[in-house]
Amino acid sequence: MTLAPPVSDLTAQHDHLYVRWHEPGIAEVVLANPAQRNAMSGPMTAAWSTVMTALSEVTELRAVLVRGEGPAFCAGGDLGWLADGGSESVDTLSRRMDRFYGHWLSITELSVPTVAFIEGPAIGAGAAIALACDIRWVGERARFSVPFTRLGLHAGMGTTFLLTQAVGAAMARDLLLSSRSLDADGMLAAGVATRQVTAEQVLGEVAAIAANAPLAMRLTKRGLSPAPPASLAEALRWEGVVQPVTMTTQDVQEGLRAARERRDPVFEGR
Repeated sequence: MTLAPPVSDLTAQHDHLYVRWHEPGIAEVVLANPAQRNAMSGPMTAAWSTVMTALSEVTELRAVLVRGEGPAFCAGGDLGWLADGGSESVDTLSRRMDRFYGHWLSITELSVPTVAFIEGPAIGAGAAIALACDIRWVGERARFSVPFTRLGLHAGMGTTFLLTQAVGAAMARDLLLSSRSLDADGMLAAGVATRQVTAEQVLGEVAAIAANAPLAMRLTKRGLSPAPPASLAEALRWEGVVQPVTMTTQDVQEGLRAARERRDPVFEGR
């Protein structure tokens, strides 16, 4: 696959994070700090921000897959870093956390589908990263918890909003106030995740998403994010603009031909 600039930002060696490329236009972003269960270190945070900025400029990008290296997805914020917080003022910590949130939640600004594959624990801020993705799939060893209150903390990084969006207000209150953990089955039942797949299957499943019409996917994602339309009338106004846009593309003609010919479509994003 030939990628547009900035290729160097994507292929450069990063601390605690790396990117693999797969056809058709999939960026596999791997959190790679396994000695600390992929905790969000300073170097990992800087690398994530660099990679997300670079991905936003790659025109061939069709989908992003986020996963952890080793037995964990992400254990959340670096606890050593959190322990230093008592010596700083609230204003200083607020500015520091705003920067931290901004780096990690930059994934929500990507226009393509984003998928978190959770195999092993996703805890605290690590759970928030998964929630910031459009889709969450789990492996059999997945675990999910937002144990902020058990640590004496209020939730951060958009967790109160993102979790409520994923599971509804009642379940979000349950999980945030109890700090209880969910296994893979519990995640599926609660709505945290939508599907269970194996590590061997996940890339193929993401490829199936990436094979869909690029413009239609980008517009659909925009129509759903950051929240669905507030009313049927609002949804109809949006769809009344963007559905006609997709009707004028070469992709829709290819989709119709492929359906008639009983084959998979090959979309070009035009």
